[in-house]
Amino acid sequence: MENVPNESPNDGQESPRGPRRRSVLAAGAVGAAGAALGLSACDDGGAKPASQAASPHGAAAGTAASSVQAENDLPGDPTWRIRRTGPEEAIQGYTDRVSALPGEDVVLHVSTTAPKFTVSAYRVGWYGGTQARLVWRSEAQPGQRQAAPKVEGRTRTVRAHWKPSLTLSTGSWPAGAYLLRLDAVGGQGQRFVPLILRSSSARGKTLIMHGAATWQAYNTWGGYSLYQGQNGAYASRALAVSFDRPYPDSGAEKFLVYERALVVLAERLGIPLAYTTGIDVHADPSILQGAVALLSPGHDEYWSPQQRAAVAKARDTGSNVAFLGANTCFRRVRFEDGGRTVVCYKTDYRDDPAYWHDRALTTTDFRSGPAPDPESSLTGVFYEGYPTDAPYVVHNADHWLFAGTGVKAGDSFKHLVGVEYDRVTPSAPTPRPIEVLAHSPLVCNGNHSHSDTAYYTARSGAGVFAVGTMRWVEALMAGTHDDGGDHGMDVRTGRFVTRVTENLLRAFAQGPAALHHPAPRDNLHEIYA
Repeated sequence: MENVPNESPNDGQESPRGPRRRSVLAAGAVGAAGAALGLSACDDGGAKPASQAASPHGAAAGTAASSVQAENDLPGDPTWRIRRTGPEEAIQGYTDRVSALPGEDVVLHVSTTAPKFTVSAYRVGWYGGTQARLVWRSEAQPGQRQAAPKVEGRTRTVRAHWKPSLTLSTGSWPAGAYLLRLDAVGGQGQRFVPLILRSSSARGKTLIMHGAATWQAYNTWGGYSLYQGQNGAYASRALAVSFDRPYPDSGAEKFLVYERALVVLAERLGIPLAYTTGIDVHADPSILQGAVALLSPGHDEYWSPQQRAAVAKARDTGSNVAFLGANTCFRRVRFEDGGRTVVCYKTDYRDDPAYWHDRALTTTDFRSGPAPDPESSLTGVFYEGYPTDAPYVVHNADHWLFAGTGVKAGDSFKHLVGVEYDRVTPSAPTPRPIEVLAHSPLVCNGNHSHSDTAYYTARSGAGVFAVGTMRWVEALMAGTHDDGGDHGMDVRTGRFVTRVTENLLRAFAQGPAALHHPAPRDNLHEIYA
């Protein structure tokens, strides 16, 4: 299945440039109250700017070995949000690596029209509801406007080739998800640069696997993404995209929309956590050894075959897996240049050099030829379409994942299904037994279908949960000042999704789910003849 109709500049998005900008970018969004996540407006926790050479803020600053509870007892900083992006050229930047181990240096490349700029490193977490802690801040740095990017030949790959601006020493920063905020001195503009400080081990922990390859696939900075070229057409798209360039808009839109709320909730629960990216799992699968659970966030579309094999092996050795989005593990990619380049030829796969020497590595959809391997054998669900907007409808209300929600069969939650969706598809490779927990009618491009939330267990005892909708992580903040109001999801929806996710994370943190919770009751005969 080529799925060509879904190849468009806004595939999986609310607009051609991605979801509408969240209120994290608006003035006055500081200290957002959040009924779903229990967020509350907090006083500035006393976070003080640190000099460039200073230690992390606070005498009790966390280290990589700090517990989640101790880290989140530290004061947060509600001023972490961007107040004004300004024009694109005002300030923007990128790092020389997608992730680093705590203690490794990170080189930052910045272009700005301001004479000076500062960098503030915020670690995302609970922090009493403020959602971030100031870990480090630079002195004012000399600014410069860097050269225009270059577009490389046949693959139309955009690289900025900017000079280094400064080096960040992360020796005292704890592992986690970071937003580096660039501030042009004089108020010309602000941008984020995302950075993951990855954990060296996930043994005994729940591992959050950030979807950095998907962030880059949709990146239109410089005029090209894996979806479109400068003229907006699919035919002129890039065939390979590089991390050697900034992201558009806020600079971290995909992380903010599809991943941030999951990090905040997981840290609030205080379960042992570890952090990595899909690119790091590809490069060194050993990070998965001994992990009690693996979390794939809201939009995690682009995987390498090596990454997929590593996650399947983790499942088969007892690690629970949760797919908290839709369209997961859909595109087969290749990483080049030490992980700095994401290659995906998609429907032009015959032009991929891999096609002629190893067709199993040809970069196209996993379900498509020349080596079809549908994602459903891992996720339990099968990506079906875009776009849709539909209520989420509960089917098996007595499942343990719905405990404490008070739902009954047939209860629904408006707008929770979208913008892309998955369903259990018996004609595709599907683990059995599998239990459909929610079965939500929808219409997509004039076709009537359903989105499914599903649960199965592997022979190892590992539980595998897939929500079947891309809006699940967004819904953790539904009805709050942080949800952006894009989809109309309300506080009731936020509370439901939050409680189910809490049940999931706590259960999966105990070890193989089959040892602690009932096995799935295969109900496909009730739903699909």
